Amino acid sequence: MKKMLLAAAVTLLSLNGHAAQDPQAVFDRACGVCHNGQLPMAPKKGDKAAWEPRLAKGMDTLVLNVTNGLNAMPPRGLCMDCTAEDYQAVIKLMSE
Repeated sequence: MKKMLLAAAVTLLSLNGHAAQDPQAVFDRACGVCHNGQLPMAPKKGDKAAWEPRLAKGMDTLVLNVTNGLNAMPPRGLCMDCTAEDYQAVIKLMSE
């Protein structure tokens, strides 16, 4: 039930607009620690082949994975003040 409510909240938030924070700034302070190649299981920024199967799961799933944490990624991906829109923008930045 909690997961369903969280998924609904993430979906609702994703409809509300644009990222409040600069995606590159968020990446530099929170995501780049792992997504610049330091952790082999974290898809590297700009590695389209690594991001393709993840993107195929859908943006809502990716945002939910960041929010809850996945494998070695901690909950909220080390960005405690990020919104769902911020996560979407950073995922887009990393996957291009």
